[in-house]
Amino acid sequence: MVEFRLPDLGEGMEEAEIRRWLVRVGERVTAYQAIAEVETDKAVTEITSPVTGRVAEIRVGEGTIARKGQVLVVFEEEAARPEGERAAAAREVAQAGAGVATAVVTGSSSASGGRRRVLAAPAVRKLAFELGVDLEQVPPSTPEGRVTLADVRAFAERQRNRQEAPVTPAAGAPEAVSAPTTAATATADGAQPAATSVPAAPTAEEERQPLTGLRRRIAERMERSWRTIPHATAFDEADGGGLVALREALLPVAERRGLRLTYLPILVKLLIPVLKEFPIFNASLDEERREIVYKRVYHIGIATASPEGLLVPVLRHADRLSLAQIASELERLIEGGRRRTLPLSELTGSTFTLNNVGSFGGSSGTPIINYPEAAILAVGRLQEKAVVRGGSLVARPVLPLALSFDHRLIDGAQAGAFLARFKELVENPQQLLLDMV
Repeated sequence: MVEFRLPDLGEGMEEAEIRRWLVRVGERVTAYQAIAEVETDKAVTEITSPVTGRVAEIRVGEGTIARKGQVLVVFEEEAARPEGERAAAAREVAQAGAGVATAVVTGSSSASGGRRRVLAAPAVRKLAFELGVDLEQVPPSTPEGRVTLADVRAFAERQRNRQEAPVTPAAGAPEAVSAPTTAATATADGAQPAATSVPAAPTAEEERQPLTGLRRRIAERMERSWRTIPHATAFDEADGGGLVALREALLPVAERRGLRLTYLPILVKLLIPVLKEFPIFNASLDEERREIVYKRVYHIGIATASPEGLLVPVLRHADRLSLAQIASELERLIEGGRRRTLPLSELTGSTFTLNNVGSFGGSSGTPIINYPEAAILAVGRLQEKAVVRGGSLVARPVLPLALSFDHRLIDGAQAGAFLARFKELVENPQQLLLDMV
């Protein structure tokens, strides 16, 4: 019997929720087959099997939290490989990367089944499983005999073409005829039975669903943030005319480079000098030691809406990136967040969070701090408003700003100064040129 335990998923994670089992008790699985989806903090990870066998027992149910090292599932291994080769296979799966984790394997193994070992990377084996391809039948294209992704896809295509080829019936062979399906069944004398009316089921007045997955993680983090951090929020508005003009000037250049330039990369670039000028906003409180921890890196969390809830991908070392690099990296992170394909390392470790509520049509709002950070800035939808300029009423593009901050570390005067400086840069973004290196 082979026991699979919840592995070390990195980033100090000691537990994970079993999001969904992809196998059932009694089902046969093959090596490198995905057997379950687990959720850690905000990342969804597949656990794959390094052995071939049958599921003997599932010990942790869906929606249940498992601790690191806890036995999740037990397999009855078939045609097992020698211990050394099986350990090497487990290591190969563990090194596969791309968000796929492997469980810790314990237990005994039987004699080798005699099947030749195919040289192929874990990603190749996973693709072969998904396409229903037997790797032993795939001719390798490399000199050393290693099967590649292209080999598997080509073999699967040939299999599909063979299956779809038309078959001509032999001469004189009768054609199969299927009887039409009717809603009613005739009685022996050919009469149709009377239709039976079924009374409609009463409509339930409420429906209950367990709080699981990403929604539960969000709830836990929001509860912790709101319960632990005394929130205060400062509001302001910035004239976005300079921001609009700068983006319009840069847009043709960005398009020629294949970049999608929104306002968000510009706002991130404007934010960095303000964080450097007011370092308390790029800090956190060590509650146990009662120490303020000033961060000397600028990892900007970008609040992103996914179909299942809010995620915060992290733009690392934003102060070292050009505007073009920020735009490219943000597009990758936001798309990965929406598809839930980012690894945990790209969803943790932010030092300050920027929430662009305008991206989903929000004009403003009161953001909740991304624990354990000291502050979060929300920017609303850029829209025209009537404002007074030189005694006259004019229409100007206005950007709403909302800054929530940890009142244990930051006072209202500091928050006001932070917003005033950020507002100044938004209204005069060309000031960035003075600080470029």
